[in-house]
Amino acid sequence: MAATAASVCVTVTLLVCVMGGQALELLRVTSTSGNPPSVPTVNCWCASYPNMTFCSWPESSRSPPTHYIATYSERHRHLVTKPCRLIQPGTASSDLVSAPSPSSERLWHCHLPNLKLLTNYILNVTAVSAGGSSSHLSTFMLEDIVRPDPPVDVRVSPHDTKNLLLEWSHPPTWTDLKIFPLKYQILYEWENRGTTKSVNLGPFEGTRVELNGLTAGRTYLFRVCAKELLGLGECSAWSSPVKYTIPRAKS
Repeated sequence: MAATAASVCVTVTLLVCVMGGQALELLRVTSTSGNPPSVPTVNCWCASYPNMTFCSWPESSRSPPTHYIATYSERHRHLVTKPCRLIQPGTASSDLVSAPSPSSERLWHCHLPNLKLLTNYILNVTAVSAGGSSSHLSTFMLEDIVRPDPPVDVRVSPHDTKNLLLEWSHPPTWTDLKIFPLKYQILYEWENRGTTKSVNLGPFEGTRVELNGLTAGRTYLFRVCAKELLGLGECSAWSSPVKYTIPRAKS
Protein backbone atom coordinates (compact mmCIF):
# COMPACT_ATOMS: atom_id res chain seq x y z
CA MET A 1 0.00 0.00 0.00
CA ALA A 2 1.23 3.51 -0.79
CA ALA A 3 1.92 5.70 2.22
CA THR A 4 -0.30 8.72 2.61
CA ALA A 5 1.69 11.97 2.93
CA ALA A 6 0.82 14.10 5.93
CA SER A 7 -0.64 17.44 4.93
CA VAL A 8 1.28 20.53 5.95
CA CYS A 9 -0.03 24.06 5.70
CA VAL A 10 1.85 27.29 6.31
CA THR A 11 0.04 30.63 6.33
CA VAL A 12 1.75 33.99 6.74
CA THR A 13 -0.10 37.29 7.19
CA LEU A 14 1.76 40.61 7.36
CA LEU A 15 0.06 43.85 8.36
CA VAL A 16 1.85 47.19 8.49
CA CYS A 17 0.35 50.35 9.95
CA VAL A 18 1.73 53.66 11.19
CA MET A 19 1.15 55.02 14.69
CA GLY A 20 2.46 58.49 15.45
CA GLY A 21 5.06 58.23 12.69
CA GLN A 22 6.37 54.91 14.05
CA ALA A 23 5.84 51.88 11.83
CA LEU A 24 4.20 49.01 13.64
CA GLU A 25 4.45 45.58 12.04
CA LEU A 26 2.23 42.67 12.97
CA LEU A 27 3.20 39.27 11.59
CA ARG A 28 1.01 36.26 12.21
CA VAL A 29 2.36 32.85 11.28
CA THR A 30 0.49 29.55 11.44
CA SER A 31 2.31 26.28 10.86
CA THR A 32 0.22 23.19 11.25
CA SER A 33 -0.18 19.54 10.45
CA GLY A 34 -3.63 19.43 12.02
CA ASN A 35 -5.98 21.83 13.80
CA PRO A 36 -3.74 24.51 15.35
CA PRO A 37 -4.60 26.83 18.23
CA SER A 38 -5.75 30.33 17.38
CA VAL A 39 -3.19 33.10 17.07
CA PRO A 40 -2.72 34.72 20.51
CA THR A 41 -4.21 38.22 20.81
CA VAL A 42 -1.39 40.01 22.61
CA ASN A 43 -1.53 43.34 24.42
CA CYS A 44 1.62 44.96 25.85
CA TRP A 45 1.96 47.91 28.21
CA CYS A 46 4.51 49.59 30.45
CA ALA A 47 2.97 50.18 33.89
CA SER A 48 6.03 52.03 35.24
CA TYR A 49 8.41 53.65 32.77
CA PRO A 50 10.94 52.25 32.07
CA ASN A 51 11.16 49.16 34.30
CA MET A 52 7.78 47.39 34.40
CA THR A 53 6.62 46.05 31.05
CA PHE A 54 4.12 43.22 30.63
CA CYS A 55 2.29 41.52 27.78
CA SER A 56 -0.89 39.51 28.16
CA TRP A 57 -3.18 37.28 26.08
CA PRO A 58 -6.29 35.21 26.81
CA GLU A 59 -5.83 31.57 27.69
CA SER A 60 -6.97 29.21 24.95
CA SER A 61 -10.04 27.10 25.73
CA ARG A 62 -8.85 24.29 23.43
CA SER A 63 -8.65 20.64 24.36
CA PRO A 64 -5.96 19.25 24.33
CA PRO A 65 -4.44 22.16 26.23
CA THR A 66 -2.21 24.82 24.73
CA HIS A 67 1.13 25.91 26.11
CA TYR A 68 3.02 29.08 25.22
CA ILE A 69 6.52 30.17 24.32
CA ALA A 70 7.33 33.88 24.57
CA THR A 71 10.59 35.53 23.52
CA TYR A 72 11.75 39.05 22.71
CA SER A 73 14.73 40.72 21.08
CA GLU A 74 16.01 44.09 19.99
CA ARG A 75 14.90 44.67 16.42
CA HIS A 76 18.40 45.31 15.05
CA ARG A 77 19.63 42.19 16.93
CA HIS A 78 16.65 39.95 16.18
CA LEU A 79 18.77 36.77 16.19
CA VAL A 80 19.63 37.34 19.87
CA THR A 81 16.42 36.41 21.67
CA LYS A 82 15.61 36.33 25.36
CA PRO A 83 12.83 34.40 27.10
CA CYS A 84 9.93 36.41 28.45
CA ARG A 85 9.07 35.19 31.97
CA LEU A 86 5.65 33.54 31.74
CA ILE A 87 3.03 34.03 34.45
CA GLN A 88 0.18 31.51 34.34
CA PRO A 89 -3.44 32.46 35.05
CA GLY A 90 -4.57 31.76 38.60
CA THR A 91 -1.09 31.81 40.15
CA ALA A 92 -0.03 34.10 42.97
CA SER A 93 2.21 36.05 40.58
CA SER A 94 -0.70 36.76 38.22
CA ASP A 95 -2.52 38.58 41.02
CA LEU A 96 0.32 41.12 41.13
CA VAL A 97 -0.11 42.13 37.48
CA SER A 98 -2.67 44.84 36.80
CA ALA A 99 -4.04 44.49 33.28
CA PRO A 100 -4.63 47.83 31.52
CA SER A 101 -8.35 47.11 31.31
CA PRO A 102 -10.60 44.73 33.24
CA SER A 103 -11.19 41.34 31.63
CA SER A 104 -13.27 38.35 32.62
CA GLU A 105 -10.95 36.11 30.58
CA ARG A 106 -8.13 34.10 32.13
CA LEU A 107 -4.99 35.88 31.01
CA TRP A 108 -1.46 34.67 30.54
CA HIS A 109 1.20 37.29 31.18
CA CYS A 110 4.86 37.64 30.46
CA HIS A 111 7.29 40.07 32.06
CA LEU A 112 9.91 41.88 29.95
CA PRO A 113 12.53 43.27 32.37
CA ASN A 114 15.13 46.00 31.83
CA LEU A 115 14.10 47.18 28.38
CA LYS A 116 16.17 49.96 26.83
CA LEU A 117 14.80 53.42 26.11
CA LEU A 118 14.22 54.50 22.49
CA THR A 119 14.77 50.96 21.20
CA ASN A 120 12.63 48.87 18.85
CA TYR A 121 11.76 45.41 20.15
CA ILE A 122 10.28 42.31 18.54
CA LEU A 123 7.96 40.12 20.62
CA ASN A 124 7.10 36.54 19.63
CA VAL A 125 4.31 34.67 21.45
CA THR A 126 3.71 31.16 20.13
CA ALA A 127 0.77 28.95 21.09
CA VAL A 128 1.56 25.23 20.80
CA SER A 129 -0.84 22.28 20.92
CA ALA A 130 -0.97 18.76 19.54
CA GLY A 131 -2.56 20.17 16.36
CA GLY A 132 0.20 22.61 15.53
CA SER A 133 1.35 26.08 16.48
CA SER A 134 0.38 29.69 15.85
CA SER A 135 2.52 32.74 16.50
CA HIS A 136 1.98 36.43 17.09
CA LEU A 137 4.94 38.67 16.23
CA SER A 138 4.86 42.40 16.84
CA THR A 139 7.26 45.29 17.20
CA PHE A 140 7.09 48.11 19.70
CA MET A 141 9.05 50.88 21.38
CA LEU A 142 8.75 51.20 25.11
CA GLU A 143 7.75 54.86 24.82
CA ASP A 144 4.70 53.96 22.71
CA ILE A 145 3.19 51.48 25.20
CA VAL A 146 3.51 53.45 28.45
CA ARG A 147 0.27 53.09 30.39
CA PRO A 148 0.28 53.57 34.16
CA ASP A 149 -2.03 51.73 36.48
CA PRO A 150 -5.01 53.84 37.67
CA PRO A 151 -4.71 56.28 40.58
CA VAL A 152 -5.89 54.95 43.91
CA ASP A 153 -7.61 56.24 47.05
CA VAL A 154 -9.84 58.72 45.20
CA ARG A 155 -11.85 60.72 47.72
CA VAL A 156 -14.24 63.66 47.75
CA SER A 157 -14.90 66.07 50.58
CA PRO A 158 -16.72 69.41 50.98
CA HIS A 159 -14.27 72.30 50.73
CA ASP A 160 -16.60 75.10 51.67
CA THR A 161 -20.31 75.78 51.29
CA LYS A 162 -20.17 75.66 47.48
CA ASN A 163 -17.05 73.73 46.45
CA LEU A 164 -15.68 70.19 46.64
CA LEU A 165 -12.15 68.93 47.09
CA LEU A 166 -11.22 65.92 44.95
CA GLU A 167 -8.04 64.09 46.03
CA TRP A 168 -6.25 60.91 44.98
CA SER A 169 -2.96 59.05 45.34
CA HIS A 170 -0.39 58.10 42.69
CA PRO A 171 -0.53 54.58 41.24
CA PRO A 172 1.60 52.60 43.71
CA THR A 173 3.21 50.65 40.85
CA TRP A 174 4.67 53.80 39.25
CA THR A 175 8.05 53.68 40.92
CA ASP A 176 9.96 56.84 39.94
CA LEU A 177 7.85 59.97 40.22
CA LYS A 178 10.88 62.26 40.57
CA ILE A 179 12.41 61.39 37.20
CA PHE A 180 9.18 60.47 35.40
CA PRO A 181 6.31 62.45 36.97
CA LEU A 182 2.66 61.93 36.11
CA LYS A 183 -0.22 64.16 35.15
CA TYR A 184 -3.92 63.47 35.69
CA GLN A 185 -7.30 63.82 34.02
CA ILE A 186 -10.56 64.07 35.97
CA LEU A 187 -13.92 62.81 34.74
CA TYR A 188 -17.16 63.44 36.57
CA GLU A 189 -20.63 62.38 35.47
CA TRP A 190 -24.24 62.86 36.52
CA GLU A 191 -27.74 61.96 35.36
CA ASN A 192 -30.02 64.64 33.95
CA ARG A 193 -33.53 63.54 32.93
CA GLY A 194 -32.32 60.05 32.08
CA THR A 195 -29.27 61.23 30.12
CA THR A 196 -25.69 60.88 31.37
CA LYS A 197 -23.73 64.13 31.29
CA SER A 198 -19.98 64.36 31.81
CA VAL A 199 -17.10 66.83 32.20
CA ASN A 200 -13.44 66.02 31.54
CA LEU A 201 -10.88 68.28 33.23
CA GLY A 202 -7.11 68.50 33.18
CA PRO A 203 -4.34 67.74 32.91
CA PHE A 204 -3.29 68.44 36.51
CA GLU A 205 0.18 67.75 37.89
CA GLY A 206 -0.92 67.65 41.54
CA THR A 207 -3.12 65.12 43.30
CA ARG A 208 -5.89 67.44 44.50
CA VAL A 209 -8.28 69.74 42.69
CA GLU A 210 -10.96 72.10 43.92
CA LEU A 211 -14.21 71.76 41.97
CA ASN A 212 -16.89 74.43 41.86
CA GLY A 213 -20.11 75.10 40.04
CA LEU A 214 -21.68 71.77 40.99
CA THR A 215 -25.43 71.54 41.65
CA ALA A 216 -26.78 71.07 45.16
CA GLY A 217 -28.79 67.88 45.61
CA ARG A 218 -27.21 66.21 42.57
CA THR A 219 -25.22 62.96 42.74
CA TYR A 220 -21.92 62.80 40.86
CA LEU A 221 -19.48 60.01 39.97
CA PHE A 222 -15.80 60.99 40.02
CA ARG A 223 -12.91 59.16 38.29
CA VAL A 224 -9.23 59.94 37.70
CA CYS A 225 -6.70 58.62 35.18
CA ALA A 226 -2.90 58.99 35.11
CA LYS A 227 -0.51 59.66 32.22
CA GLU A 228 3.23 60.20 31.92
CA LEU A 229 3.91 63.96 32.19
CA LEU A 230 5.51 64.40 28.75
CA GLY A 231 2.67 62.51 27.08
CA LEU A 232 4.33 59.15 26.44
CA GLY A 233 1.87 56.37 25.71
CA GLU A 234 -1.69 56.78 26.93
CA CYS A 235 -3.71 57.51 30.03
CA SER A 236 -4.37 54.72 32.49
CA ALA A 237 -7.73 53.09 32.88
CA TRP A 238 -10.06 55.23 34.95
CA SER A 239 -9.93 54.73 38.68
CA SER A 240 -12.82 53.10 40.50
CA PRO A 241 -15.69 55.62 40.62
CA VAL A 242 -16.46 57.55 43.79
CA LYS A 243 -20.05 58.71 44.30
CA TYR A 244 -20.89 61.93 46.09
CA THR A 245 -24.14 63.86 46.52
CA ILE A 246 -23.87 67.63 46.90
CA PRO A 247 -25.75 68.61 50.08
CA ARG A 248 -28.67 70.98 49.69
CA ALA A 249 -28.42 74.30 51.48
CA LYS A 250 -30.25 74.30 54.80
CA SER A 251 -33.30 76.52 54.82
